Amino acid sequence: MFKSSIGIAVLASLVGMAGCASQAEMVGAGTGAAIGAAVGGGTLSTVGGAMVGYGAGHTYDQRHR
Repeated sequence: MFKSSIGIAVLASLVGMAGCASQAEMVGAGTGAAIGAAVGGGTLSTVGGAMVGYGAGHTYDQRHR
């Protein structure tokens, strides 16, 4: 129950970031979170994956503008 609450909070924060993040950053964050959850299965790996994905999306945007 506690892990699902944290997961919902993380998802809500990602949705909140959608207002100021580009599409590539949001896709990267979502994909990274999904991969982190699949590989590690814990909250920390999900959040870590989301942060890495967000960074990759940000780098993609900088190179393709």
